[in-house]
Amino acid sequence: MRPSILNPLFADAVTLDGIGPRFSVLLKKLFNMPAEGHTPHILNLLWHMPTGVIDRRHQPKIAGAFPGQIATLAVQILKHKAPHGRSRAPYRIQCEDESGRLDLIFFHGDKRYLTKTLPVGALRYVSGRVERYGDQLQMPHPDYIVDADEFETLPLIEPVYPLTAGLSGKILGKALQQALAKLPKLPEWQDAAWLKKMGWADINASLTALHRPEDEADISPVAPPRQRLAYDELLANQLALAIVRSTLKKEAGRALEGDGHIRAKILKTLPFALTASQEETLKEIAADIAAPHRMLRLLQGDVGSGKTVVSLMAMAIAVEAGAQAALMVPTEVLARQHLNTLQPWADQAGLRLALLTGREKGVSRRQILTLLAEGKIDILIGTHALFQHDVEFKDLALAVIDEQHRFGVHQRLALQSKGRGGGANVLVMTATPIPRTLLLTHYGDMDVSKLTEKPAGRKAIKTVAIPHDRLEDVLSAVGRAMGEDAQIYWVCPLVEGSQKIDLAAAEERYAHLKQRFGSAVGLVHGQLKGTEKDTVMAAFAAGELSILVSTTVIEVGVDVSNASVMVIEHAECFGLAQLHQLRGRVGRGEAQSTCLLLYQSNLSETARSRLEIMRQTDDGFLIAEEDLRLRGGGEVLGTRQSGIPEFQLANVPGFEDLLSVARDDAKLILEQDPTFSTARGEALRLLLYLFECDEAIRLFQA
Repeated sequence: MRPSILNPLFADAVTLDGIGPRFSVLLKKLFNMPAEGHTPHILNLLWHMPTGVIDRRHQPKIAGAFPGQIATLAVQILKHKAPHGRSRAPYRIQCEDESGRLDLIFFHGDKRYLTKTLPVGALRYVSGRVERYGDQLQMPHPDYIVDADEFETLPLIEPVYPLTAGLSGKILGKALQQALAKLPKLPEWQDAAWLKKMGWADINASLTALHRPEDEADISPVAPPRQRLAYDELLANQLALAIVRSTLKKEAGRALEGDGHIRAKILKTLPFALTASQEETLKEIAADIAAPHRMLRLLQGDVGSGKTVVSLMAMAIAVEAGAQAALMVPTEVLARQHLNTLQPWADQAGLRLALLTGREKGVSRRQILTLLAEGKIDILIGTHALFQHDVEFKDLALAVIDEQHRFGVHQRLALQSKGRGGGANVLVMTATPIPRTLLLTHYGDMDVSKLTEKPAGRKAIKTVAIPHDRLEDVLSAVGRAMGEDAQIYWVCPLVEGSQKIDLAAAEERYAHLKQRFGSAVGLVHGQLKGTEKDTVMAAFAAGELSILVSTTVIEVGVDVSNASVMVIEHAECFGLAQLHQLRGRVGRGEAQSTCLLLYQSNLSETARSRLEIMRQTDDGFLIAEEDLRLRGGGEVLGTRQSGIPEFQLANVPGFEDLLSVARDDAKLILEQDPTFSTARGEALRLLLYLFECDEAIRLFQA
């Protein structure tokens, strides 16, 4: 149960005065909430940070008001001049003070409302932008009109918030002031010495300073109020991950130790020796699986660093110990690629592999499920189909999840729960190297291994950026490469949010290339049936096709060692990590490989930086850090797809330093007060609820 002190903050935003159902819909849009099942709360409003202020402190006489400035004026109402009949003239109200005259201007003004609000002879304070029309000063549609008794309610420093279409700043500001009034007095969860060192006020004072600033400096991302809230969010994040991690560490696992006979057979069949980092990673995995607690390890490896072999060796440990393993990947194409890659090694080692995707139906699916339940399948490779309720293992001991960022935590847990006692060991893998900052914030519940070397003999890929108006030169180069029996990937433009435009672009390029190079060109895209995709990819893998044109809505999941040219159209539209992933599809054989980045002129600075980085380095870890710098954490991880939370408040200067302190603080808190029973511990529970770290709270309570 959520502590009752927080109930006012989790009340529906529509409970505020003057806020109706339409406002709730607009808030969902503003806060990027799903349309169904989520309700904007008062807390969501309080977490909505201002981006600037309107300064209304300038209170000159009329004669001292300059056009273009915002001014707050005390004026006496002289005369109303309503437009006649159907005239399009505005409604004018003449005002004065002892220094001069000014007109208040209202287009489509309501006469009844204006005569009531601004009666002739009355003194009113008006605040808005002053303009000059001919010789006359005027103020069109004042932002505020108050009488002397209400002057104290006029915000002389008014915060400005991000808005969405249909939502006015005035309505949002009014709602925020009401939300602030509902903020209960919250206890302090931060360490007193740390607060003093940083010069931070309490949470109530910090929120008040942000939503009722006394100066523009109050809302700056480097100012104490914003830094304090950023640290609160980071501490909640790190505490939640620490709780999940410590809970997993306490949960009994199965200590599994294989005798090594299957791994020895696999090593004999490999056409290459394992790198030092592969061997080190396998030692870490073997130690984890042999420990009495559950393994939860993240394996990061750059493109071509050999994660697939490591995953097979890890799964072999489980099979040597008499259990089963599963390998889950995000797409059918990748599932079939993994099966094709692993099958020869598995056959030599006596491992029984099977594939389960959405395409396996009827009798074939039932046969697979029967063999799996009887323990006659050692390793099951598949997509989301693996965690469906009717998929039952005889004894699942290790779940390997490839491309971790494409799955949500709940999907990982669903597969993990199929293990004996509800918990298999888990190894998650990503070919997108993750910057240290994101490792701490999003993967802090995992131990981390890194594959930092590439197999011996791999040549660096030559990367060239070419303007699109030199397309003919690129086509000539492709023709020459085909003459030397090379194979080419041609990836078509990324048009965000439009698979139809992606497809049209790919089909147009396919038709163009086919006209020039004939039947050697194939096309693959996300709207093809699975069997059609497989046929085209198999033809490319067999060398029957020289050019494979593809959209970006699917993974180009074929490992073709003969493919040595990658052409990426509109490369300026892609993120760095995606460009790096696509480039990694070539350079897997002995031939020198080339990546051609075709771009349109008039590049933005960010796009220019991306292409320059791609030219300078093929180090995926360095590229990941640059991608984070250029795009931000949410986009790098694809958070909208995977359910990883984005930070609302913590995107401030000094983020990395605050995060590092929060990580240490969270570790110390759990060491000193593991049951959260001290006064600070009780307050920290509130912090977890405020940032909706519900999963951590549930685990903690359990």
